[in-house]
Amino acid sequence: MTSEARELEEKTWVDAELEDSFDEELEMEIDDQRISKELRQISTWQHKSTLDRRTYFRELLKLQAELVKLQDWVVHKQYKLLVIFEGRDAAGKGGVIKRVTQRLNPRVCRTVALPAPTEREKHQWYFQRYVPYLPTAGEMVLFDRSWYNRAGVERVMGFASPEQVEEFFNDVTEFERMLVRSGITLVKYWFSITDQEQQLRFLMRIHDPIKQWKLSPMDLQSRVRWEDYTKVKEEMLERTNIPEAPWSIVEGNDKKRARLNCISHLLSQVPYEEVPHEPITLPERVFNPDYERQVLPKELYVPETY
Repeated sequence: MTSEARELEEKTWVDAELEDSFDEELEMEIDDQRISKELRQISTWQHKSTLDRRTYFRELLKLQAELVKLQDWVVHKQYKLLVIFEGRDAAGKGGVIKRVTQRLNPRVCRTVALPAPTEREKHQWYFQRYVPYLPTAGEMVLFDRSWYNRAGVERVMGFASPEQVEEFFNDVTEFERMLVRSGITLVKYWFSITDQEQQLRFLMRIHDPIKQWKLSPMDLQSRVRWEDYTKVKEEMLERTNIPEAPWSIVEGNDKKRARLNCISHLLSQVPYEEVPHEPITLPERVFNPDYERQVLPKELYVPETY
């Protein structure tokens, strides 16, 4: 067995989770102080990923380079792309969205994560609050949760009546067909994780100070009502999986594989091509011999703490 394979086999779930927190910036130094006593109690659970970090980063950078090509093509063709990310709490939606948008122009690719509806929005047509955020020509829009809240959390937590839920199911497929007829390409992802994996990720959020903001009272209730969420998810996928906008399920237990698989699949949903660009030449700086740079007051500068 190679040292790399041995390292993968011996890595605990907590080790892998802590590593992942720093992967975005390639920070390899893990702060042992973050591993609290409570986390050490669950650190015997073995991390089962067989994807080493070097392979992950190599493939991720390749896919992100393709996303840049997709972005250029979307602008060039004035394409409208809408991607919906749904799934259980802690299923990894945010991590995938972050990797999709990481190297893209935020003026072209933007993320929508709406808060709870206001009193006014509660009495509007249900889909109305989402309409202003739909993509126009030359835009990619990623919904971090969407109108499917009504079929999921609102239904389970009793925020929507059975009549409202049924009305949603009657309307949503036609609403999505209207979007597609208007020229929007709609891609829908459901991120799936196991009961045990969600439990571990929630424990990580509870005991890791820099992740506690991710944990809400609704997240805690989702643990209590795991089976209720499973039932409504199954009905939602069955009733809203239409040819114009089918669902695609992403296996999310292995975060790194989920990210790569989802981005690869997203790229396959759009017939993009590389857009030719004119060569860029850096112009010469213009020098004015009569210009004298002013000396600014020292208090305007940020202190050089480091």
